[in-house]
Amino acid sequence: MHPIFLFLSTVSAFLAVTMGAFGAHALKAILSPEMLTVYKTAVTYQMWHALGLGLMAILRQQNPDARLIIYAGWLMFAGITLFSGSLYLLSLSGVRWLGMITPIGGLCFLSAWLLVIIFSFKACKIS
Repeated sequence: MHPIFLFLSTVSAFLAVTMGAFGAHALKAILSPEMLTVYKTAVTYQMWHALGLGLMAILRQQNPDARLIIYAGWLMFAGITLFSGSLYLLSLSGVRWLGMITPIGGLCFLSAWLLVIIFSFKACKIS
């Protein structure tokens, strides 16, 4: 087994909890309500996709040669980095152009889940 997705999943989940706690305690008084909502969106999507990476770890363990799962895992990680990362930076810095990166991360998330759908469909051997 190549545990890379398990590792990335657990690190991402740890960081999501850390960032969530930081936002709830240290940033609540500093950020505007709008930017706090942006920050919370980053935390939420990071945690859900950290769990998604955990699913990729399990699927990859059961199907070590499944290219779709490997690509999906890397796309999820890229999505976390681009989507949540850009929202964290946007909310903390106020630099609005960083919001242009966010949809690229969103496309990575969508692409990853689409690959999992295709993998699941093929696994069902539905014709």
